[in-house]
Amino acid sequence: MTTSQQLVETPDRDGAYPRLSEEQIGLLAAHGRRRVTREGELLFAEGDEDYDFFVVLSGKVLMLEGSGEDQQLIAVHGPHRFLGELSLLTGQAAFFSAVVGESGEVLQVPVERLRQLVTQDAALGDLVLRAYLLRRERLVGLGAGLRIVGSRYSPDTHRLREFAARNRLPHRWIDLEEDRGAEALLRQVGVAPEEAPVVILHASVLRNPSNSELARAVGLPALRTPAAVADLVVVGAGPAGLAAAVYGASEGLETIALDAIATGGQASTSSKIENYLGFPAGISGAELAERATIQAEKFGARVTVPAEATRLEPQDGHHLVGLADGSALAARTVVIATGARYRKLPVPRLEEFEDVCVHYAATLMEAQLCAGESVAVVGGGNSAGQATIFLARHVARLRLLVRGEELGESMSRYLADRIARMPGIDVRLHTEVRELLGEDGDLDAVVVEDLHDGHREQLDVDRLFVFIGAEPHTQWLGEQVALDERGFVLTGPEAGDGRAPLMLETSLPGVLAVGDVRSGSTKRVASAVGEGAMAVRLVHEHLEDRARRG
Repeated sequence: MTTSQQLVETPDRDGAYPRLSEEQIGLLAAHGRRRVTREGELLFAEGDEDYDFFVVLSGKVLMLEGSGEDQQLIAVHGPHRFLGELSLLTGQAAFFSAVVGESGEVLQVPVERLRQLVTQDAALGDLVLRAYLLRRERLVGLGAGLRIVGSRYSPDTHRLREFAARNRLPHRWIDLEEDRGAEALLRQVGVAPEEAPVVILHASVLRNPSNSELARAVGLPALRTPAAVADLVVVGAGPAGLAAAVYGASEGLETIALDAIATGGQASTSSKIENYLGFPAGISGAELAERATIQAEKFGARVTVPAEATRLEPQDGHHLVGLADGSALAARTVVIATGARYRKLPVPRLEEFEDVCVHYAATLMEAQLCAGESVAVVGGGNSAGQATIFLARHVARLRLLVRGEELGESMSRYLADRIARMPGIDVRLHTEVRELLGEDGDLDAVVVEDLHDGHREQLDVDRLFVFIGAEPHTQWLGEQVALDERGFVLTGPEAGDGRAPLMLETSLPGVLAVGDVRSGSTKRVASAVGEGAMAVRLVHEHLEDRARRG
C-alpha cells in the first residue's frame, strides 16, 4: 500500500478527474451523509454490484485494480473529487476498489439519488457523465478489468474480445501464443491450456463463456420479460434504435430495446464522428452510444444486450418477437432497427483468415492488435476513411484500396482531404483485392488488381480491414415484411399491400423500420437518429388509430 506521504493526486488534464464546486457538493449533501474515513478503509470493492457515490471532502482515496503483485494504481482522488466510473450509472459491477489512502471525510450518496440528481441538474449531470466516460476509456486503455486468456487462432477468443470491445468493457487479452506467462496463469487458476479461452473476472474463472454468460457476469442487465404486452419493442440498438428508445420511453411508452451484440451498432466502431450536429470537435461512436443508452434508461426504457431476435410474427392482434434463448416478447408496436453489416470480400480463402486477420471494425481493440504492422483498408466510403485516419496513428504502414476513380466519390470531402494530407498513407485508386496469401490463418500478403490495365501486384499485408458496402440484417424477419431486391425493408407507400402505410411503416401494420435496414435510407448517423425519433410519433398515430377502431 502506498503511504500517505507518497500520495500525489492524479492531475485532471482532460476532465476525467474534475473537482465539484461548493454549490454542487451542497446539492449532493442534501441527499447523502458525511462519513469519517480511516487510512486503509475499503469504501467499495472490485466486483461489488451495489455501491454508492462518494465525494472526497478531505483526505485522499486510491483507486486500485487487481490484487497482490498484479495490483495497479488507477488514480488518487483528493478533496472535492468524486469516485467511481461508468459502471456506477450502468449497473455493472465495479472494475476497481476504492481504498482510503489518507484519513479524512467523504460524502456518501445512494446511487439512485445520484441518478435522479444528474438528470435534474444539467451541469452536474454533464460533469459526472463526461468524467465517467473518460475514466472508462482510460480503464480500457490500461487493460484493467477482466482478463481474456486464449489463442489468437481461436474463434471463441476472437468472439469474447469483440464482445468486450463492442460493449466498452475494460479488459486485457493474454495471448497463449505470445505471452510466456499465459500457461502459468492458467495453471494458477486450475485450467488446462486446451480449455481456453477463459475469462478471469474478479475471483471468478469462466471457461469459454457465451456472450450472454459474460454479460451477466459483468452486470449487464438481463432481459426481464414483461407480464403484459409492451407498447414498443425496438430491435437493434444503433443510433436509430436508441433514438426510438429515448423518445418512446420519454413519451410514456413501455419501451424495450434489444441488440444481439452491443449498443451503438456500426456507429460504435467509429473512432470519431465529425459531421454529427452539435459536436464540432467530433464524438466517438462509443461515447455517443453510451450517452444515448444512459439517456434511454433514464426515461425508463429497458436496454438489453446480448438479446438476438430470431423471428417476428403477428399474434392475437399484437406482434411477437422471438429471441435466440427461446423466450419471446409481445408488443403492440415494433421498430426494426437491425441495421446493415459490411459485405465480405468475394475472394478465395477468406474464411481461413477471418477469425484472426480480417476485420470489419477499427476500434481500439484492433488498433492494439495491429500496432507496428502493415495493414490494408478496403473501401471508399466514410467508414473506410475514418478507419484509415484512426489506424494510421498505430500501424507501421497503411494502404487504402479504393475501387472508385477518386477518393471523394463516396467519401465526405473532409475525410478525403485529411487522408490526402496525411503522410505515410498509400492510396490505391481503381484497385480491387483478388487473392489472400498466407498459412495457418496468418495473412502474409494480398494480391490486388488495377482495374484500368489489369496489372496485378502482391502487397505485404498483416491485416485487412474491409468496409465495402452493406448487407441488411433482415434474415430473422422471414417473409413477414416486404423487402426490396437487395433485402432492405420497404416502408411507406413502397411497402404497398392494398392499404396506406404510415411513412416508416412496413407491410405489417404496427411494425416500422428505421435507419440503415430501411430501403432508401440515408446512411448517416443524423438521419438514423431522426428516423428513430420520427418512428415514435408514428407509433402514437398507429396506437391512436387502433384505439379509435376498437
